[in-house]
Amino acid sequence: MPRRINRVATVSVHTSPLDQPGTGDAGGMNVYIVEVAKRLAARGIEVDIFTRATSRALPSVAELAPGVLVRHVVAGPFEELDKGELPRQLCGFTSGVLRAEASHDPGHYDLLHTHYWLSGQAGWAAKRRWGVPLVHSMHTMAKVKNLALADGDKPDPPERVLGEEQVVASSDQLVANTDKEARELVDLYGAEPSRVATVSPGVDLGMFRPEPPLLARGLLPHRTGPARRRLGLPRDAYVLLFVGRIQPLKAPDVLLRAVHRMLSDDPSLRSKLVVAVVGGPSGSGRCRPDGLQSLAAELGIADVVRFEPPSPQHVLADWYRAADVTVVPSHSESFGLVAVESQACGTPVVASRVGGLCTAVADGESGVLIGGHDPADYAGVLRRLHDEPGLRARLARGAIRHAEGFGWDATVDRLLEVYTGAMSLPAVRLAPPALTPTFAAEVTA
Repeated sequence: MPRRINRVATVSVHTSPLDQPGTGDAGGMNVYIVEVAKRLAARGIEVDIFTRATSRALPSVAELAPGVLVRHVVAGPFEELDKGELPRQLCGFTSGVLRAEASHDPGHYDLLHTHYWLSGQAGWAAKRRWGVPLVHSMHTMAKVKNLALADGDKPDPPERVLGEEQVVASSDQLVANTDKEARELVDLYGAEPSRVATVSPGVDLGMFRPEPPLLARGLLPHRTGPARRRLGLPRDAYVLLFVGRIQPLKAPDVLLRAVHRMLSDDPSLRSKLVVAVVGGPSGSGRCRPDGLQSLAAELGIADVVRFEPPSPQHVLADWYRAADVTVVPSHSESFGLVAVESQACGTPVVASRVGGLCTAVADGESGVLIGGHDPADYAGVLRRLHDEPGLRARLARGAIRHAEGFGWDATVDRLLEVYTGAMSLPAVRLAPPALTPTFAAEVTA
């Protein structure tokens, strides 16, 4: 009989689950951590989420939901630091995590689940001290990203690659978003196949859903619906949507260049085309926070582009429902939560054929996958979807069917299987060297 899981320590060093997704470093990982934690708590498993404190005003402990606590660990300056600066704060962060557990009786946590390689670095030290299994989710991997760099992006440094290799070697179980990511962990990082499990992220199917009852009557699910009225969009507009952090990796510029191509080919589209960009600068995009607006002006399409700040989920759902097509032209995606959220609302997706998007989008059924990032290719597909509303309606219906397979409850079911398996497996004994000798000395003392 496997031992019951009562309490999980979740670690997210560089971004808090309380942050608004779509800005800074907050994105799909934040949504993942929050949704999984809430559903674990609903099943009687308490979750403590450790994250770095970024303000003096933050309480040391905040309740995210019944049974879910966010613990703010003081480590470094009270300000948002670039991820490249965070490895220097790992000693302080890890010490804070260990102190929090030391205030309880031994065995307070049954398991560690770390997210992103920085958290994994702190996690293996806690695993060693507490004697509990370490489950790790990469979310993104340097070796994969470096193979598909966007213009203007720098490759991730060797220190991150080394850090990821160490986390892979010291984890009892690795969680991949897709089978493709699982193969990359084995092929690029030497992970043992038996310690890699595929667990697809989910979507809140209660929040992200189409507007009734148009879809049931075989019509487009949002053309004249209340979402457009709430957002101030014309009823007869052709609305293209980008949702996400504005940075080269996510390639929002590809959408703008495609729109420029569409308008050059058919100027009559200008009177009805609306391009909505919902998100904030992130990563290298913060070096030029107005860069996308400047590009729209240079291309002569500023009049059809509407820039919106990151939005809470209920507003984001309205954007999906109001759009005709959501465009996800990323250079790299471990999964592509935006694509699934859009499809759950009945809006088909045009996306790049990379990474997890090949799982998140059913090509030809719920959307269209495009190889490469040539704006002309995107313009051709988007123009066809405009000209063929019947095709768009078919993809919209397929989008809902496809998204129904990605509920969060199914994710948590599978994740609990992984947790239980990790607790029954022989522990990985390897204690790899940390990024610096100082870190190794402090956290293993």
